[in-house]
Amino acid sequence: MNRLSKHADVQAASQDLRFRTLSQLPHPLDRLIYLASTRDYNTGLYHHDGLALRFSGEAACEALADCHREAFRQLLTSSLEQIVNQLQAYMETSRIAPLEFITAWRDLKPYQVAVPAETDSLSAEFLFSNLRIALAILESRFRAVPPGAPDALRPQSPDR
Repeated sequence: MNRLSKHADVQAASQDLRFRTLSQLPHPLDRLIYLASTRDYNTGLYHHDGLALRFSGEAACEALADCHREAFRQLLTSSLEQIVNQLQAYMETSRIAPLEFITAWRDLKPYQVAVPAETDSLSAEFLFSNLRIALAILESRFRAVPPGAPDALRPQSPDR
């Protein structure tokens, strides 16, 4: 396969991925975490069965990597308020008690394995810092609501 047709194949796979899968994930944080989950942590290669069936495995891998970098850039350029809102929306889909989620994310730092492999350390640390701040903001909001308080007093995701 020549370089031009390979590039076209990766572009087509990226568009397919954006349309079929990523369009269902409303925020860059959701997409970042999803795309990181398609990467093999031992090899750094991405895999998606459906995409690999429609295109080549190599095109699928490159498309996933491209979209992962794109989601990272989008999240990196999000305001702190947007990151807090995205994190809260993601937390709400986890079905874990908010303070348990916040504690796990603060202590385990799962977001650190979600960045694309070739990310420069300054960009990664900037995002990590914003996520730590967003977690602290969410924690302060949830700790301010007494246990057993009506749902009307609980912090609401702005998407609702």
